[in-house]
Amino acid sequence: MSKTPAPRFNHVAFSVPPELLDETGRKEIVSFYEEVFGWKELEMLRIDRARVVLQCHLFDQFVYIVGGSPVTTCAPLDHFGLAVGSLEELEAVLERAKKYQERDDRVEIIDHEIEDHGVLKLHNCYFRYLLPMMVEIQYYELGKEGALETF
Repeated sequence: MSKTPAPRFNHVAFSVPPELLDETGRKEIVSFYEEVFGWKELEMLRIDRARVVLQCHLFDQFVYIVGGSPVTTCAPLDHFGLAVGSLEELEAVLERAKKYQERDDRVEIIDHEIEDHGVLKLHNCYFRYLLPMMVEIQYYELGKEGALETF
């Protein structure tokens, strides 16, 4: 009997006011998410005031932003999360976001926090810019070899 691979995350989608996806808004969104996270706009999928798609490093991982009504509303801490492979990567994202925030006060940041679970220290920080959901960046610091299996 063959085992079917488990589904994996490939995108998140939400609706925003169409005017947020006009030329100015789109450029602001693309500028922040590219500079801070390294995401690239898939220009071939762009529809003015109707759609912006940001590729998140891999061709099949993306953020899909639609201009329409009703718009997505989220509680302040609603988010989707991304993991990085090192504490240095997390700190680099945080530093880029803080630099961006110096020139645009619409950037929201929840600074680096650590949850200590003994065998695992979970490092995280959160970011929001113009979109309804925050992005969480996490780094999993394992205390010893194989610790994740016992968590």
